[in-house]
Amino acid sequence: MEVIIQSNAELAARTAADVIARALVAKPDLVLGLATGCTMESLYDLLVQKHQDTGLDFSRCRTFNLDEYVGLAANDPCSYHYFMRQRFFDSVNIDLRNTHLPDGMAEDLAAECARYEARIVACGGIDLQVLGIGLNGHLGFNEPLSAFRSRTRVQTLSRVTRAQNAPLFPSPGQVPRQAITMGVGTILDARQCLLLATGLEKADVVAKAIEGPLTAMVTATALQLHPACTIVLDQDAASQLKENDHYQRPVATPNKNGGPPPVRPQKILLASPP
Repeated sequence: MEVIIQSNAELAARTAADVIARALVAKPDLVLGLATGCTMESLYDLLVQKHQDTGLDFSRCRTFNLDEYVGLAANDPCSYHYFMRQRFFDSVNIDLRNTHLPDGMAEDLAAECARYEARIVACGGIDLQVLGIGLNGHLGFNEPLSAFRSRTRVQTLSRVTRAQNAPLFPSPGQVPRQAITMGVGTILDARQCLLLATGLEKADVVAKAIEGPLTAMVTATALQLHPACTIVLDQDAASQLKENDHYQRPVATPNKNGGPPPVRPQKILLASPP
């Protein structure tokens, strides 16, 4: 596991956007797993900017989102379908036929979950999975006690999650009680994982996810098992990490023009569990 700590949320988002951009340039038909939520808004803004300023090409990219609320149509302003169109898809040159989200309105939700898993497999699996983290440590909507081998399924949302998402709805009572989510096992199948977390409110759960014991009560601890996981944080989100001896600080050498050394992110490198 690699942890990259930047001084503020903007630099953290830029670092995550750079990781995605490099992966897309290296593999134009990248299968990209995507997340939603407030933390992701700045990330998508930066990817849109890269597309507009440098021509970052999404035309062959395939995407799979982590989750969608049960009972919300794709055109509902509170749905993740709508979020992705507004925040990202409609502003880059991605083929909408290559963008995939679970159907929260499916008549047979179990069949929809199986179909979603099968579609991921048909695309060759996810190359790079982008993740946020919930206040209770969930990935996607994998609430506490989600099995590490779980697959895409319907998940009942916890009170913590519903309260966290309530400001995004006209009233708290309109927050759905269920969602379709990729399972923890589905997420761990991705070839690379990239988690972005910022802000003091995430500090406690970030510390548990990175330094705490493996536990289904904090599903993000499952990322300790992943062979290629990068976690990008700002200083606030990293503020409760205790293993400071793992910081990798660059040697202060001047640049080639004789000026001050470049500013580089601090890193913590943690060994993966055996």
